[in-house]
Amino acid sequence: MKTGRTDIITLLLAAPRGFCAGVERAIAIVEEALARFGAPVYVRHEIVHNRHVVESLRRKGAIFVDELDEVPDGCDRPVIFSAHGVARSVVEEAKRRNLFHIDATCPLVFKVHHEAQRHHAAGRHVLLVGHAGHPEVIGTMGQLPDGAISLVETLQDAETVTIPEDAKGVAYVTQTTLSVMDTRDILAALKRRFPDLQGPSKEDICYATTNRQEAVRALAERADVVLVVGAPNSSNSRRLVEVAQRHGAVAQLVETADDIDWKQVRGGMVVGISAGASAPEVLVRGVIEAFKARFAVVRVEELMLRAEDISFKLPPELRDARRDAAS
Repeated sequence: MKTGRTDIITLLLAAPRGFCAGVERAIAIVEEALARFGAPVYVRHEIVHNRHVVESLRRKGAIFVDELDEVPDGCDRPVIFSAHGVARSVVEEAKRRNLFHIDATCPLVFKVHHEAQRHHAAGRHVLLVGHAGHPEVIGTMGQLPDGAISLVETLQDAETVTIPEDAKGVAYVTQTTLSVMDTRDILAALKRRFPDLQGPSKEDICYATTNRQEAVRALAERADVVLVVGAPNSSNSRRLVEVAQRHGAVAQLVETADDIDWKQVRGGMVVGISAGASAPEVLVRGVIEAFKARFAVVRVEELMLRAEDISFKLPPELRDARRDAAS
């Protein structure tokens, strides 16, 4: 435990934190569609898992719907699919209804979809390591016919999952936002049971998930309390809390500064702060300001693990729109 003056607190900011390239691209897609085509544009599901982001886009003219049947018949407005990806049936429904749809699926999630399709085409049964009910998992499972893919959530699942007798082999893909350590254990069990298990040439857990978990692990070694800014339904944010707890820190998931449990914070402490990949930096700044309002001296330091310089292009529909607007 770090001790010191009760009117001083040290905030240690994880770097990297917050928005990843896939989230930045998805938000930019909605904003570019609004700028190009005007309001409203429809968005199926939350574009990313963050209420602040969703409300900001709603104020600009985005209409969020749960399913495509909420989009009026004959609608000529853009319909945008979220960053988490969608089942093939959703794309087919949009085409059947002649909806102008724009897919904001993260390119790294698309990679997982393509891997699953490739293995299925080769006759392999696909195992998806992920969390049931998460939109990314629903979208990935929806790339293949019923029965062609099995979900593995836990180590126990890995020990008991079976594959069809007529399968020509077995392969795995994973959700992009999983715990790196938990997934490693699950894959080890699967590889022991299925020695010929095929996998991706490069792991499916995305760079942003891995980097943020490593940064939080470093935070936990120095901090008394770790605050993770993120939404309760954000998988990658919840994994960050778990990482901090696993490495000995008290950890809280907070959507905004209003959610901080101040009973766990005392002067003289070191408080680590990170943010999930869908949490905007403005919310982190709000947390810092909340500490400044409570403590006479707030020391802010950044713990830099590595820099990120990855970016993704907008989809062709909007790149073409930009060219048209410039001509």
